[in-house]
Amino acid sequence: MSYPQHKKSMVIKGVGAVSPAGWSTQQMVEQTLSVDPLGYEKWAREGCDHSYKIRRVPKPLERQAFARHPRLRRASAISRFVAAAGLQALGEQRAAAVAAGELRLGIVVVFSTGCVTYTRRFFEEMLDDPALASPILFPETVFNAPASHLAAILGSKGISYTLLGDGAEYLSGLKIAEGWLATHQCDGCLVIGGEELDWLISEAVHLFSRDLVLAEGAGALYLERPEGEGADAIKLAQITPTRIYTQDCERDLAPSKMRADLELDQTVEEGALLIDGLQGVNKTDRAEAAAWESWRGSQLSPGIVLGTALGASVSWQCVHAVSLLQQQYQQCDHALVSAVGLNQQCMAAHFSS
Repeated sequence: MSYPQHKKSMVIKGVGAVSPAGWSTQQMVEQTLSVDPLGYEKWAREGCDHSYKIRRVPKPLERQAFARHPRLRRASAISRFVAAAGLQALGEQRAAAVAAGELRLGIVVVFSTGCVTYTRRFFEEMLDDPALASPILFPETVFNAPASHLAAILGSKGISYTLLGDGAEYLSGLKIAEGWLATHQCDGCLVIGGEELDWLISEAVHLFSRDLVLAEGAGALYLERPEGEGADAIKLAQITPTRIYTQDCERDLAPSKMRADLELDQTVEEGALLIDGLQGVNKTDRAEAAAWESWRGSQLSPGIVLGTALGASVSWQCVHAVSLLQQQYQQCDHALVSAVGLNQQCMAAHFSS
């Protein structure tokens, strides 16, 4: 689907995050700025000799009000992460406006694996004894379940998509939001990336490298059109074209082409903060590290601190970019997000204040 090009950058009006650092954006950003990697636990499937490093989202200190909604009674962890991050980004006033029908909300949810915990449990039961497999689990195996739960919590009747891809797919979600806003299909749009832990994901991800630390959580941006915005607004200035990994553009080459697609002048680079996707693992970091080797500006690597969260990782990078621009971190007025997916594509985003 293509949309007409808009003349003005879209504006980021809210951010939200759930991560191994906690249930708020502030906890996540403070943890990253400490440059102190979170501890991890080792997790092994029953009957498996190998254990894997993971970082879970901690239990909330108190039960959130949204968790009492009937739609979340049997929902999997990923639905709770998506709802929490989305509601943070939207804020109470806008949530009330959505419920009253005064704000037409678009929702884009992005996953790499989606509701895998309940899917795995359902098929385990089917293989064990089909007559006893619980039909209650089945609705939670649907990829669109988290987006549906969030819309139900908000009372939103607006347009909603769920995208599947590697970590870089989150930027495709932002492109879709831009299109919806430019064509007035909604008044505001939530774009949320999320993931939950399961042994099935852990074993699959560690085929790329045993040194990766798998994490879970969600990150969200809330976007609107830039009508009447002041000069201090955080804008989504650019998303580069998608660089699909092919024989002509292998993963080792794609990040360098992605960086060139940003077409940054020296003035922008000097005042920019780079939020990269490095994980502290040479095997998966090599191509991205080479692409940004000449970067001399400020740079942060949330993945080294928080872990590899697949569909949530780039959403966390974007939340960091917006939050730190709002805080005028190191007097930066531009932030770049380098989104290098594990197995499909890479893209980059440019945010400015």
